[in-house]
Amino acid sequence: MSSYEENESKFWRKAKENPFVPVGMAGFVAIVGYRLMKMKSRGDTKMSVHLIHMRVAAQGFVVGAMTVGVLFSMYREYFAKPIEQEQKATQPNFSLMTQFLTDPHHLV
Repeated sequence: MSSYEENESKFWRKAKENPFVPVGMAGFVAIVGYRLMKMKSRGDTKMSVHLIHMRVAAQGFVVGAMTVGVLFSMYREYFAKPIEQEQKATQPNFSLMTQFLTDPHHLV
């Protein structure tokens, strides 16, 4: 397996674990692309001011995506898992009963 394929599979694995990383990357690229296209019609705005606004917008989107991703991870870790574990704990465990009933030596 080549290094490229390993990195690609690692990216998809990480994207499944935290889906907001690709969202942040895509938003960053979209904002930068939009602002670069809009540069032609910036009017009297200086180039440096336009680039600073582009950087702030792109960074703001990435920070927002990271914040939502952290909140989503916290939700999965602290709310979804305990509820799932609680449901497993309240379900009856029939494995011992099944083993007891199917074992022919339990009557001896």
